[in-house]
Amino acid sequence: MAAGRIPPGALTLKQFLRRQQVLQLYRKILRAIREVPAEQDRRYLQDWAREEFRRNKDATEEDAIRMMITQGNMQLQELQRTLKLAKS
Repeated sequence: MAAGRIPPGALTLKQFLRRQQVLQLYRKILRAIREVPAEQDRRYLQDWAREEFRRNKDATEEDAIRMMITQGNMQLQELQRTLKLAKS
């Protein structure tokens, strides 16, 4: 491979950064789910989160990915608010 050439299948910088955003969101969601007190609810939410990310792993359209990240962040905030209310 010549210097300066990008191998086929390599991510662009934009794709790499978007992938990092998705992985960060996934980790944050799983960490928040760990705070759910009921085991059955925690397991349900973990399965739901994993399935959602798995179902959308092949998405390539930039607008759709941005929209899914936005929705995921809103759902994370809602979960965090709910957990905070449950603790108080």
